[in-house]
Amino acid sequence: MKVELREDVFPLREVFTISRGSRTEARVLTVALEDGGARGWGECVPYSRYGETVEGVAAEIRALEPPLDRRALQEMLPAGAARNALDCALWDLEAKRVGRRVWELAGLPAPRPVVTAYTLSLDAPERMRAAAARNAHRPLLKIKLGGEGDMARLEAVREGARDARIIVDANEGWTPELYAELAPHLVRLGVAMVEQPLPAGADDALAEMERPVPVCADEACHDRASLPGLRAKYDLVNIKLDKTGGLTEALALREAARAAGFGIMVGCMVGSSLAMAPAVLVAQGAEFVDLDGPLLLARDRAVPLTFDAEGIHPPEAALWG
Repeated sequence: MKVELREDVFPLREVFTISRGSRTEARVLTVALEDGGARGWGECVPYSRYGETVEGVAAEIRALEPPLDRRALQEMLPAGAARNALDCALWDLEAKRVGRRVWELAGLPAPRPVVTAYTLSLDAPERMRAAAARNAHRPLLKIKLGGEGDMARLEAVREGARDARIIVDANEGWTPELYAELAPHLVRLGVAMVEQPLPAGADDALAEMERPVPVCADEACHDRASLPGLRAKYDLVNIKLDKTGGLTEALALREAARAAGFGIMVGCMVGSSLAMAPAVLVAQGAEFVDLDGPLLLARDRAVPLTFDAEGIHPPEAALWG
């Protein structure tokens, strides 16, 4: 087995801002595994919030000795970006070796298009109103918030997109007091869900607070080991492959979360269609899907995913799976 690794940089259409900062490009690691004439592909997005860097994740991958096995990989690396890229590449490699699609190998029904959110970057209220108006035709908008001025931002987005379904993501940027203050207004403005309002590890207050709008764990949920600590605090979990460490754990987390009574959101880091492709399988049947990464890019992979009125479509085999 031959392992190839490279960094790819995808410029964004416009500056993307959340409560922790801004970016103008997506830096990703692309992995190709070649064995027996077949090549499998995977992508990961190292994320500084979890102590990851492009260089560090690349070193983790290069330190492994091929051949690699998907099941053994779950013990060789922790949940995170490095394992994600390799796990997804191994799924793709296996599918190409045997001439079947990944969902068949996983025993899953054939995937269908799913409606995805479109994310509005954190900005001044008037700019967010304009962005909402430009995207008011979309069925689901996700608003990045982050503290002071969020009430004005919420009002502005609702004015700009009166009929769109809205979810909000505070990216750990609220306090319990601010969340309690905003909660009635989330209801009034028709917000369907709020994502990670309080910092992970400092979110115990959620268990004691009324949650008139469902609350989803993002930074607080990585893999199945996270679930016991989320009970009574969250209503949904956001499954991201870069957090779970790949499709293998993502599917297992989805099953375990459902069994524990959590709703499912499937999200992404800002990456290309190659990163979103495996997540489309996890997104089947999810209450909320946020796989709009490619829509935020100025350019994408040579064989991109299809986005249309039905949502995000399953990948072509030439892309992944």
